[in-house]
Amino acid sequence: MEKEKDDRVIGLVVNGRLYEIRIEPRMTLLEVLRDRLELTGTKSSCGVGSCGACTVLIDGKPVSACLTLAITVEGKNILTIEGLVKGTSLNPIQKAFIEHGAIQCGFCTPGMVMSAKALLDRNPRPTVSEIKEALEGNLCRCTGYIKIIDAVLAAAEEMKTAGDR
Repeated sequence: MEKEKDDRVIGLVVNGRLYEIRIEPRMTLLEVLRDRLELTGTKSSCGVGSCGACTVLIDGKPVSACLTLAITVEGKNILTIEGLVKGTSLNPIQKAFIEHGAIQCGFCTPGMVMSAKALLDRNPRPTVSEIKEALEGNLCRCTGYIKIIDAVLAAAEEMKTAGDR
């Protein structure tokens, strides 16, 4: 890439690691994550923030990476689906999605898992209604949501028992 005069070097903290990266100010966080940092778990789908496939957590809050300019999150803590894995162990939410058949094609799964993580971090014992509300910005065309809700409930129970966040 040829250096443009308006390019900027920013520091992004992604999954606990600091990246110093040269970006164009107009680049979205989604573009930086996927194209520059090669963290492809965050999915690119609608591009207008209505499907939830690109959901990541910024300082613990779920946001659409496709609508977020990378330059605006400099120095904030960004968590992607890749950051949930500890060594070779999946996060309890990821395990529950697998165990409860909440994954069909899998395209929406990273965004669903990240939205569920944000919910369970702030409310470790959510009701079905609260889960539905937390996931309302995430669209799935395959599962019908029942198994996803079951997975979030199971993850909440597992995390409560294990004390894992």
